[in-house]
Amino acid sequence: MKSRSSGASRALALWLALVFSQHLAAEVLKGIVVSVADGDTITLLDDQRRQHKIRLGGIDAPERRQAFGQVSRSNMADLVFNKAVEVEWHKRDRYDRIIGKVVVAGEDAGLTQIRMGLAWHYKHYLKDQSPEDQRAYAIAELAARTAGSGLWQHSDPQPPWDFRRKR
Repeated sequence: MKSRSSGASRALALWLALVFSQHLAAEVLKGIVVSVADGDTITLLDDQRRQHKIRLGGIDAPERRQAFGQVSRSNMADLVFNKAVEVEWHKRDRYDRIIGKVVVAGEDAGLTQIRMGLAWHYKHYLKDQSPEDQRAYAIAELAARTAGSGLWQHSDPQPPWDFRRKR
């Protein structure tokens, strides 16, 4: 009985290590934001003067032609444009953009967008977020919805993934 329990404990520990290893192995990219495409996509210039397209992980902001799209983009620009940021990342998307958490002056820009009601918590990619970020983003979205902030002023705002599908 004891060996089965310790074997199960080791198996659980191994499984947890594998599940969360991607978050431990995140790379950090530093630079200045030189462009803001929309509420969840920016361009960063690193110290070697190379540009990197960054897609903020964990959020999906309204498209530019969608309700609150321009407001979301403008708010992201206020948060990060011409500022030094750190991007914690571990993968690229199919467009070769870095997917990551953008931190400016110690604040998570994606989480700020959600708190202000200017982005959805993009739950389709939950596995790419740490459990702490999953929880923080979910709580922030619920609070923004409850308060009727930003895009949540509308009773049934259209998520960007649905908007893109209909185009």
